[in-house]
Amino acid sequence: MDALLLSRIQFAANISFHILFPTINIALGWFLVYFRLRGNFARGHEDARYWEEAYYLWTKVFALSFALGVVSGITMSFQFGTNWPGFMEKAGNIAGPLLGYEVLTAFFLEATFLGIMLFGRSRVSDRTHLLASLMVAAGTTLSAFWILSLNSWMQTPVGYKMIDGVMHADSWAQIVFNPSFPYRLAHKLLASTLTASFLIAGLSAYQFLTRSSNGGTLRAMRTAVTVAAFAVPLQIVAGDLHGLNTLEHQPAKIAAVEGLWKTEKRAPLTLFGIPNEAERRTDYAIKLPGFASLILAHDMDAELKGLDQFEGAHPPVAPVFWSFRVMVGMGVLMLLVAWWAMWTQWRGRAFQDRQPFTVMQLRVLAGMTFSGWVATLAGWWVTEIGRQPFIVYGVLRTADMVADHPPGLVLTTLVAYLAVYAFLLAAYVLVLMYMSRHPAMPTPDAPQSPKPGMPIGGPA
Repeated sequence: MDALLLSRIQFAANISFHILFPTINIALGWFLVYFRLRGNFARGHEDARYWEEAYYLWTKVFALSFALGVVSGITMSFQFGTNWPGFMEKAGNIAGPLLGYEVLTAFFLEATFLGIMLFGRSRVSDRTHLLASLMVAAGTTLSAFWILSLNSWMQTPVGYKMIDGVMHADSWAQIVFNPSFPYRLAHKLLASTLTASFLIAGLSAYQFLTRSSNGGTLRAMRTAVTVAAFAVPLQIVAGDLHGLNTLEHQPAKIAAVEGLWKTEKRAPLTLFGIPNEAERRTDYAIKLPGFASLILAHDMDAELKGLDQFEGAHPPVAPVFWSFRVMVGMGVLMLLVAWWAMWTQWRGRAFQDRQPFTVMQLRVLAGMTFSGWVATLAGWWVTEIGRQPFIVYGVLRTADMVADHPPGLVLTTLVAYLAVYAFLLAAYVLVLMYMSRHPAMPTPDAPQSPKPGMPIGGPA
C-alpha cells in the first residue's frame, strides 16, 4: 500500500471515530432542553424529580461525548496539514474560513455555556439554567451547519474562481448554501436524532434489565421511542430527496451505489449482489427491473448513466455499494423497532402504570443502542468514498493533494491511531454502561426490572 491509500485510510479512521460523538450530541442537546423544560413546568410536583433525574444522567453522557468529540476533532484537523497539504494549499482559502466560523460561532458558544449547564444547576435560576442548555444545543447544531456546509461544498463546489491554480471565494452565499447543503444538513440532523433516540432508549432498557432504573428512566425512554417513531419516516423522505440531488450533481456516485455498470433505460434496482469490478458486473445479483429508474428519476422508463460514462473518474464500487445497503438495512430495522415500541405504547402495553413491557422488548431495544452509529458510518462512507477520486468533486483529485511521506511512516501512525481509538471507544462504552447502572438521584418508587419473562411497570 502506498502513501495515498494509507493516508486515506488514516483520515477515514479519524473522521469515522470523530463523527460518532457529534452525531450523538447534536440531537442529545435538544433532548436535554426538553427534559429541562418538562422539569421546570412540573416544578412543585413529584413529576419534576423524575425529569430532573433524566436530565442529570443524560447531561453526563453529553459531557462525555463532547470531550471525546473535541479531542478527536483536533486530531483530525491536524491531518489537513500533515497528510493533505495540497488540499489546504489549493482550497484553504475556502476551507479555512468555514472551519474558523465553526470554532468562533459554534464551538465557543457551546463550550461557554456547557460549564453552566453541567455545574450551575444549584447556582443559577431555572430560567438561566434552561437558557444555558438551549445555548449548548444551539451550538451543537450551528457546528453541524458549518461543517456540513464545507463538506457539501467539497461534494458540489460552486461560488469559487481559480487564480493560478488556487481556489478563491467568489460568492460566500453560494459556497455556504451550495446545491447539496440543504439535503445533507437535513439528512444529518435526522441521523443525529435517530442516533440519540436509540441510544437513550437502549440504555434505558439496559437500566431496566440490570435493575438500575429510576423514575427518569421511564420518561427518557418514552420520549426517545416517540421521537424515533416519527423521525425514521422523515429520514426516508430526506434520503430520497438527497438521492435525487446526488443523481443530478454526482451521477458517478449513484452509479456505484446501484452497481450500474452500463448506461441503460429501465435501469434495474439491485437489491443484493457481489460487485465484480474486474469484469464490470455484479455477480449473483437480485434485481427488480426498472425500479432504479423509478426511484431515482420517478420514471420507470428513464435512462440512468452507468459507470461506463465515468471511466477513470468514478469511486471504487464495492465499498459504496455495500455501505449503502448497510445504511438502508439498518434504517428499515430502526423503523420496525421504533414503530413496534410505539405501537405497544399506544396500545397501553408499555410505559404506563401497571402495564406490561416484556423483557424481550427491552432486550431488542438494548441491542439497538448503537444502531444509529452503524447507519451513520455506513452513510458517511457512501458520501466520502463515493466522492473519489476527487477531494473537491470534479476539481481537485485526491492523488494530487497527499503529502509525500514514506509509506512506513504513515502506516506507523495509522496503527497508533487505531490502537488509541479502539481503547477510547471501548472505554466510552464501558463508562456509559457504568453510568446507566449507577443513575443519579434514584427514587424510592423507581420501577424495577422483574425476573425474565415478567412484565414491567412503573410510574407513568
